[in-house]
Amino acid sequence: MSQLAALIKFIFKAALLLAGVILVVSLITRLPALLNNNAAPLLIDTGSTWPFPPFNAEAQRLYPILQARVNEINTPLSTDPSLVSFAILEGETALDVAQKLQALGLISEAELFTQLLRYNGLDTRLQSGEYQLRRNMTMRQIGAALYRGRSAQLVVNVPSGWRMEQLAQHLTDNELMDGALFLRQAREGVIVSHPLLADRPPGQSYEGYLFPGTYPLPDGANPADLIARMLDTMAAQLPSNVLSLAQQRGLTFYQVLTLASIVERETAIAAEKPFIASVYLNRLAPGSPYPLLQADPTVQYALGYQWGSDQWWKTPMRLDEYNRVNSPYNTYLYPGLPPGPIASPNLDSIMAVLQPATSNYYFFVCQRPQCEGGQHVFATTYDEHLQNVAVYLGQ
Repeated sequence: MSQLAALIKFIFKAALLLAGVILVVSLITRLPALLNNNAAPLLIDTGSTWPFPPFNAEAQRLYPILQARVNEINTPLSTDPSLVSFAILEGETALDVAQKLQALGLISEAELFTQLLRYNGLDTRLQSGEYQLRRNMTMRQIGAALYRGRSAQLVVNVPSGWRMEQLAQHLTDNELMDGALFLRQAREGVIVSHPLLADRPPGQSYEGYLFPGTYPLPDGANPADLIARMLDTMAAQLPSNVLSLAQQRGLTFYQVLTLASIVERETAIAAEKPFIASVYLNRLAPGSPYPLLQADPTVQYALGYQWGSDQWWKTPMRLDEYNRVNSPYNTYLYPGLPPGPIASPNLDSIMAVLQPATSNYYFFVCQRPQCEGGQHVFATTYDEHLQNVAVYLGQ
């Protein structure tokens, strides 16, 4: 009996050994095909470390069909980087999803996209939810975003009054994208074209155009995605006659943004913004007795980051500091508007410049030390202003 058991054990081990040899030989003989670069352009990035194409019969049947249209699979239908909202509902099939994508102009053919999903084994593994897809994504990139289900988790919250550097730091700190790359491309100001940029002077950055708001981003988002979305959002919120409103003030849209960014940094109170804007517009008017804007935020912008206090906007500022900052952004030294925006103004600030209060004001001062509460009091003459300073600031 023991001899029979030993024989069975020997046969079992031999069978396992033979199966292993067959598997190794099979892999060796198929390895060139598995590593063939022709298969790589058909693989959807699922985050897996397994580098090889699928082995199953369905994949082998679909391979020549997909390979014949590999360029179509890997070429986006558009060069437009703007975002499109897309939703997968519970119970929708891969074909349902593909047909919706085709209707939105994101893919060329629903059946081809469905075949690509089946080849990768993802046709039953798409995740329901809300997505933001770029118009310039390929079929493979769209498939990866819908499988991995990460698109809706990437959200950038941009507060009013931030400068480019603050946004870049936020992007890095929250692992939303490469903040250094964003800052470099935002400063270069060439990666995105948009009608709102038509009167922007050559060589200027996107400062001022990075419109405040909440922005969902697609998986693998890049700076162009975010900047384009910000410009589109700003354009959608501005009135259709924005350019004529700017011309009525004798300003270009770029100059409107520049002044609006100063208004944004001066007050967070929406009701005060038209009066703050009127002060600066009165100073900019021809024949003004006060051609210097003397706007504190422009000096803060010129000073930049303060390492000692970890501030992007230096506060408090001493009066003796203003004349020591030699920069064209220092509106205590240089008359007129600074060279460009200093921050991201919201719609209230932009509209305050386009539709300011009617006033004879040339001055304003905070009602409390350190501007607690944010309220200001306004004055027409310098003597009146000095009285307000003495009353409200105790100076």
